[in-house]
Amino acid sequence: MASLSGSTGGRLRAARFDPKAMLLTPALLALVALFIYPFAYGVVLSLRSADGGGVWANYAHFFTDATMWPTILVTLKLAVPATLINVLGALPVAFALRRHSPYQKLVTALLVIPVTLGTVLIADGMLTYFGPNGWFPQALHGLHLYHDEVRLTHNYWGVLISLVISGFPFAFLLVLSYVTGIDPTLARAAATLGASPWEQFRRIYLPLLAPGLTMAACLSFVQAFSVFPSAILLGAPAGRTRVISIAAYEAAFENYDYPMASAIAIVMGFVQLLIVAGMLSMRRAFYSGPTTGGKG
Repeated sequence: MASLSGSTGGRLRAARFDPKAMLLTPALLALVALFIYPFAYGVVLSLRSADGGGVWANYAHFFTDATMWPTILVTLKLAVPATLINVLGALPVAFALRRHSPYQKLVTALLVIPVTLGTVLIADGMLTYFGPNGWFPQALHGLHLYHDEVRLTHNYWGVLISLVISGFPFAFLLVLSYVTGIDPTLARAAATLGASPWEQFRRIYLPLLAPGLTMAACLSFVQAFSVFPSAILLGAPAGRTRVISIAAYEAAFENYDYPMASAIAIVMGFVQLLIVAGMLSMRRAFYSGPTTGGKG
């Protein structure tokens, strides 16, 4: 009996230890070194005060300073419309190009170009194209379509256009990957039962796309919320486009107050987490999988 229990215990220990789990070690080390440790260090640093205040002094200063806390609203006014435009605009384009064709490859290749350029190069091109003496204003005046001054740079609209140019390809590629993953025979089967194209989209494609659209919206929002180069090069960093990342930059590299900059960064991440959690909870509330029967 003793030998039997010993052999059984050895087999259980061998079953618990999987040598393949050792393959996760490099990934876990990279996760700790690149994400967990910097985040923990930033949280600890944000709880220190450069002027010797309390633990929450930096956060209290942020939410009581009239030049800091409004940056959250300014950033949301840019990130939310950009996210809606990118995701809702990418949906019909991806749906129209869901079938493999030369047009799909051509459009995908053209949309990848802004992703490879980067925000700084896009902003520089926009200054040349949309500036007061750029091609776009001159074309409008030359064609007598608009006679007043065209201001699409160094204001809110310049930053928003930049976020759409840089974020739309990203959202389109995400939505396209979800759309092409849906079996087209489902829509064809619904068509044989008399479903119109709109009913096919509403009852088949949209429920199956809901999780993918939510994830695309979350990623697009996080990308737009972290706007920094566009807000400086194309906006008014001391006025309407003074986003929260600019406030963190000023605290760190102009005031050399790294604890305050860390606190602003933590607030920035917390706001993003709240919005993303809200979008995910809305998806769970309104989506429970595609309907298979019952009253519609």
